[in-house]
Amino acid sequence: MGQKRTYKQYSKEYKEEAVALVREQGYSVPEAAKSLGIASNILYRWKQHIEEQQQGKSLAEDEREELKRLRKEVKNLRMEKEILKKASAFFAKEMK
Repeated sequence: MGQKRTYKQYSKEYKEEAVALVREQGYSVPEAAKSLGIASNILYRWKQHIEEQQQGKSLAEDEREELKRLRKEVKNLRMEKEILKKASAFFAKEMK
């Protein structure tokens, strides 16, 4: 019946080189995409993403990973804080 669609994965270096064809070597996006055998809309997306990263509008991969780690840490700290609040309220009642 329905088959899952598999998408081809491209390395970061490949994407950067493809965008460099357009930005540095003067190819148009459709020309570069055709020579690489990819759809032009993919290359437009890669180009936009790389330009956003260079302008500081988008997070780099290591920044994204750090943000993920920090969010997880904040979640754990909030949970620990709630536990400590409940424990202190419990022990305050017991001391009376």
